[in-house]
Amino acid sequence: MKQNNSVTEFILLGLTQDHKKQKMVFAIFFIFYLGTVLGNLLIIVTNKFSQTLGSPMYFFLFYLSLVDTCFSTSTAPRLIVDALSAKKIISYNECMTQIFALHLFGAMEIFVLVLMAVDRYAAICKPLHYPIIMNRQVCIILIVLAWIGSFIHSIAQIILALRLLFCGSNLIDRYCCDMQPLLKLACIDIYVINLLVVSNSGALCTSSFVILMISYIVILHSLRNHSAEGRKKALSTCTTHIIVVVLFFGPCIFIYTRPPSTFSMDKMVAVFYTIGTPLVNPLIYTLRNAEVKNVMRKLWHVKITSDSKK
Repeated sequence: MKQNNSVTEFILLGLTQDHKKQKMVFAIFFIFYLGTVLGNLLIIVTNKFSQTLGSPMYFFLFYLSLVDTCFSTSTAPRLIVDALSAKKIISYNECMTQIFALHLFGAMEIFVLVLMAVDRYAAICKPLHYPIIMNRQVCIILIVLAWIGSFIHSIAQIILALRLLFCGSNLIDRYCCDMQPLLKLACIDIYVINLLVVSNSGALCTSSFVILMISYIVILHSLRNHSAEGRKKALSTCTTHIIVVVLFFGPCIFIYTRPPSTFSMDKMVAVFYTIGTPLVNPLIYTLRNAEVKNVMRKLWHVKITSDSKK
């Protein structure tokens, strides 16, 4: 990567400088990350080997779990390792790579959540045309377009990051590299670059959130014409999706739609956005979804039964 400054590495200050608290950070986030990986892998495996979860909603849920695992992996392992390190050093190239991965999987999560909302809209508001609108080929094309859009977004972030000039402090008051903390370290006029960051990441988060909320309002309004049983099932599914959307987009909008100023809650908001959301997503989608829970029980029952016969 082209480097236009004298800084070759950054020092991540992490969540705390207290040695005792750092051990707590290691233990807590190791458990969180392990839970994130296992929870999302459970959904991935269930989707992969189940014949009953073949609808587009579960097709997109498969990719949401995959992206959640990758999104958390882009930040959590370094946070865990750095909690036990005396000096939390990250090289310039590693920092740029982390920004790329963070925005690639973050943007992909946004696009998958939008696609899940489109799927629910088609299923509830256009039930007769649903099999045609959301057939498997269309779903695959939408996922491919989502990956392309995410790649373009993350490349744009890297281009902006490479334009920053660092000639002073290299202390990043975060546990990972991102555009906002880097903008505060730059020794050039960042007005235009910050404007581009906000118009890129901020606009992506805000516009997607508005679109999602409008789509769910339309969906909930259309439920008036459904039967009581159909209304209950659709409402349960939509409520699950709305919870995930609010949990993800709230911190995202807070971080990327403002100038690169520092607030006391920034680190905790970033933790919730990058580590907390991927952890709670599989819990929300399994605990609130009877169909997924039933399939998991059947799969594990078959697995245990087959193992006992051997």
